[in-house]
Amino acid sequence: MKKIIQITLLAIFLIECTTVPITGRKRITPVKDENVLPASFAQYKGFLEKNKLSKDEKATNQVKEIGVRISKAVDHFMRNNGMQKEADSYKWEFNLVEDKTVNAWALPGGKVVFYTGILPICDNEDGVAAVMGHEIAHAFAKHGQERMRQGQIQALGGIAVAIGTSGENKEKQQIWNTVYGVGSTVGMLAYSREHESEADKLGLVFMIMAGYNGEEAAEVWVRMSEKSKGKKSPPVILSTHPSNESRIKALRDYLPEAKRLAAQFNAQKN
Repeated sequence: MKKIIQITLLAIFLIECTTVPITGRKRITPVKDENVLPASFAQYKGFLEKNKLSKDEKATNQVKEIGVRISKAVDHFMRNNGMQKEADSYKWEFNLVEDKTVNAWALPGGKVVFYTGILPICDNEDGVAAVMGHEIAHAFAKHGQERMRQGQIQALGGIAVAIGTSGENKEKQQIWNTVYGVGSTVGMLAYSREHESEADKLGLVFMIMAGYNGEEAAEVWVRMSEKSKGKKSPPVILSTHPSNESRIKALRDYLPEAKRLAAQFNAQKN
């Protein structure tokens, strides 16, 4: 048992790290796309088959058009910065689902869903672009794949005796389910907040690159804060998202840098 634990700890220590483009954050190397994207695309297809797409043609077209516009800006960045293989791996898709929940999300590989419930918070085209940029940023930074790797490492450290005993299919199923879990420790929750903050910054850069007004990103969270007034929310330390107030300040503070980066990336030649 002692030897197994020692081997496990050594394996964790030797975990390879990579860097997130633009933000420069050091991250644990994400799970490889080939082990994730087929399941992601199947999951997205299954979700759309079980949920009702919005019949609001105008709103649907707006979500799709903004998604395409921002994803093209991201694709442009990747192809001009040595990320051609990654750019080819994304299968961007944007859908508006009829649901009152105030939410939007993205799966690995560029599959994005907006719920109709978030549109009043978006309020306008730039607001939709702010939320869209944030979700596209999650896919771009491979937060889902990184979260899977983090889950693997948690399991590696916590269940050392199980190393090498699970079959390949079971392992793939386990790492996929990790994307939808909130984690079992405060450390894992803090990790999620880090992803949210990074997606805010990247999303701000991306929406400006696509020609949208970056000032609206903070305003989305001003409206979100107003909507949540009077409602009890968990303390920041136990939340998977930063507080609305800290988010608003961070977005406003980062706006000048986001504008600078967007101009720099848009000036790159094909």
